[in-house]
Formats: sequence, C-alpha cells, structure tokens
Amino acid sequence: MKKVRITIIRKTCYPDLMAKYENPIEHACDMREGQVFIAINGERPEGLCQSAWETMLPFVTTLAHGGGNFYDGWMKNPHSAMISCNDGFRPVSFLIEALDEE
Repeated sequence: MKKVRITIIRKTCYPDLMAKYENPIEHACDMREGQVFIAINGERPEGLCQSAWETMLPFVTTLAHGGGNFYDGWMKNPHSAMISCNDGFRPVSFLIEALDEE
C-alpha cells in the first residue's frame, strides 16, 4: 500500500450559521492550515479528526491501493483529491495525495 499525505489547505468558519443553529461547543476543531498527516496502510493518522477521516476514507483507500483519477479527470494530479470535512459551520479542506513510497 502507498502512503497517503493529508494536508490541511484551508479552514473556514461561518459565525452567522453557528450563532443561528449551533449549540456552543469548545474545541470543535483543532486542525490548523498547513498541518500534514501521513496515512500508513490506510489507517487514520493520530490526531486527525475522526469525522473528517470518515469523509475522506474512500479516497484515501483508493489512493493507498494505487487508484485515482476520481470523477474522470477532476484533479490535475490524478493521484490526489481535494476533500472537505462535513462540518457545515467550520469546514476544513484537505488535499489528499498518494506518495510514491509504500
């Protein structure tokens, strides 16, 4: 299996939606832009948000097994994907890339 690099590219926040719909919570997301994780053997890297992992897992699994070219040429690099977590209040965008090393 290939190693897969997961890089946090952007973190956004929608305070108006949070004020209107969300119950206040502390430490909802501790991810930081530029933070990098490496998935080895298709397993969730320590410290990576479980919810985000569940969203990206099908892409990580495909890339780890040498696949890619999602949606017929969606990404310039066919062995990558840009995925966002499912938090509608503070979405985080992740660049997922297969590495040449196993």
